[in-house]
Amino acid sequence: MAEGFERHRQPWTQDEIQKLHKFAAKGMAMKAISKALTRSEESIKERAKVDGLKISKLR
Repeated sequence: MAEGFERHRQPWTQDEIQKLHKFAAKGMAMKAISKALTRSEESIKERAKVDGLKISKLR
């Protein structure tokens, strides 16, 4: 079985939101942000959309 997410559907904390904004500003890739925040890429994509952030993709 694939590794499950223990934090499934957890609300974003203010600290996580600040980190997401900082990582996005630095131009970090989605996968790196996902690992750093221990959140799924889908969750990060949704939050970035809500906050109007641009997340770079690995090329």
